[in-house]
Amino acid sequence: MFKIKDRFLLGVVAGLAGNTIKMAIDEISIKKKISQRSFRETAAGVWVSNRKEALNIKGQILGGLLDFGMGMLGGIASVSLLSKTGRDHIITKGITSGIAMGSLITFVLGTLPINQIRPKDAASNLSYMVSHAAYGLVTTTVAAKLGHPSLFDTKPQNNYLAPTELTSEQKKIYNRPEPKYHKTQKLERA
Repeated sequence: MFKIKDRFLLGVVAGLAGNTIKMAIDEISIKKKISQRSFRETAAGVWVSNRKEALNIKGQILGGLLDFGMGMLGGIASVSLLSKTGRDHIITKGITSGIAMGSLITFVLGTLPINQIRPKDAASNLSYMVSHAAYGLVTTTVAAKLGHPSLFDTKPQNNYLAPTELTSEQKKIYNRPEPKYHKTQKLERA
């Protein structure tokens, strides 16, 4: 299978994949009337002043570009996280990073004084968090599966501490029986 060897490109691809799923969940929550506004509409509110402008095609494109741009940045951050911490526990890392990123973006978009198009109800904001959790999960999974193994072979940052447990290789060496023809003798100092 084709593996991506560049961290930046891998982050962009993973972010786009995750954001596509996030947008699909966002659209479903709009159709089921769980959420009042799409995330694109909220993002468009950064640049336009009223809801009518955010809902027209230009406002939707503007909001979509901001949404996908933030998704790609989040994908790059997820690849960096996986490069430093490894590809294990991707479900936990994905959901945590998705919710953290979603919380930060929603907070920033919601607190900007120029953004008058922000949801104030709990259901819309919960819908955003669920879609961001799915975004994080998909982003980290895509990054872990499409990333070349060399991207995740970083040296540990705390290699100055002595290990407290034997590695599996050390256990193999220490548990190996000695050959019977080889006797170890202690040398006495003269």
